[in-house]
Amino acid sequence: MALHGAGLGLAWAAPFAGLLLSIAVLPLAAPSFWHHHFGKIAAAWTLALLLPFSLAFGAAETGGVLVHTLVEEYLPFTVLLGALYTTAGGIFIRGNLHGSPALNAGLMLIGAVLASFMGTTGASMLLIRPLIRANDNRRHNAHVVVFFIFIVSNVGGSLTPLGDPPLFLGFLQGVSFFWTASRLLPETLFLLAALLAVFWAIDSWYYRREGIAPADPTPDGSRIGLDGVINLLPLLAAIGLVLMSGTWKPGIVFDLWGTPLPLQALVRDVGLVAVMLVSLRVTPAGVRERNRFSWAPMEEVAKLFIAIFLTMVPVIAMLKAGPAGPFAPIAALLTGTAGQPSPAAYFWLTGGLSSVLDNAPTYLAFFNLAGGNAQALMGEGSAVLAAISGGAVFMVAMTYIGNAPNFMVKAIAEERGVKMPSFGGYLLWSGAVLLPLLFVMALIWMH
Repeated sequence: MALHGAGLGLAWAAPFAGLLLSIAVLPLAAPSFWHHHFGKIAAAWTLALLLPFSLAFGAAETGGVLVHTLVEEYLPFTVLLGALYTTAGGIFIRGNLHGSPALNAGLMLIGAVLASFMGTTGASMLLIRPLIRANDNRRHNAHVVVFFIFIVSNVGGSLTPLGDPPLFLGFLQGVSFFWTASRLLPETLFLLAALLAVFWAIDSWYYRREGIAPADPTPDGSRIGLDGVINLLPLLAAIGLVLMSGTWKPGIVFDLWGTPLPLQALVRDVGLVAVMLVSLRVTPAGVRERNRFSWAPMEEVAKLFIAIFLTMVPVIAMLKAGPAGPFAPIAALLTGTAGQPSPAAYFWLTGGLSSVLDNAPTYLAFFNLAGGNAQALMGEGSAVLAAISGGAVFMVAMTYIGNAPNFMVKAIAEERGVKMPSFGGYLLWSGAVLLPLLFVMALIWMH
């Protein structure tokens, strides 16, 4: 059931804004309170939307919106994230890794390559634990995780529909599988090279200041290898299920309170649950313990993102309304003085909103504002489609909540004792490092 945003007022965005403010401020201002009650806080902001919404539009409309958000957006998101988290958590990269600038940059480069084939979530979950372990005896290691989020959790997933959910949505809308790689390869290579170079300079400076780090007191042996390699099979199965859901079209659709549920989506999600169960079953004893695997990061993401998905429903609806909605001034910015579409505006607006909204529906909103015809956008509109795609993938690295792996990596790092920057502290990093590079990239290509 679709919500029409043209008749909504900006007040409906208040619960979403309040939730974002809570995520940004409370972990810093009241860390203990937030740690113990973040689920209740997220639920309170969700109720702050749903209760007035049910009074204004009725229980049936509210139930329809709730079912639509859960079935079409939140559950597929959570099930896929859970499958990748579970399978990657059963693979232990052993070896007494030493967190030098060369090793750290090498792991990030490998992760960036993997991200476009197994998704930013899969690559992040596979490599974040060995990266943290390699740097756990260094005094300064938070910056390593920050750059990992920039490079592996975001920029690396820009080349195929498997890399990031918005590109997969574009694939479902008719964008060719290899179009993004052919169109965004120069921009991706520029950002990866620049970010790795900046990281190398910063990490080398910290490394020299720290001197030679003490040896790991519990080395895993000097030979690098994989334990739990059997989990590569369910990991590949998860990727295959995602690809299947975009290519197999049997035409069978179930109706759940006004929300269409295609058979391929149901098969994908049931299959992903089976992947999780198989991974837990086949992982050799002791592998997850050595990986320090726990469900706490997954629980935190699941609780916060259900609130994010629900409270952003009216915001996305108002955005999709375009010139007819309260965000009409934003829609007006998308065209130049002569009425032609502005790729730069599409890039910055798609990216800026994706960094605080979920990037998948934001991509789809701007895709439709640009005409919604994949063949036309891949042709004469290719500059606009590239701008929408680049904004939805590159700029979500600006905040912790821009992309699910960002928050997941942060949660895992904090659980392992890394003192990660606060929401605002991370913004300082992304504003100082990533934003200038995005400006340079946009000046060269997004016009």
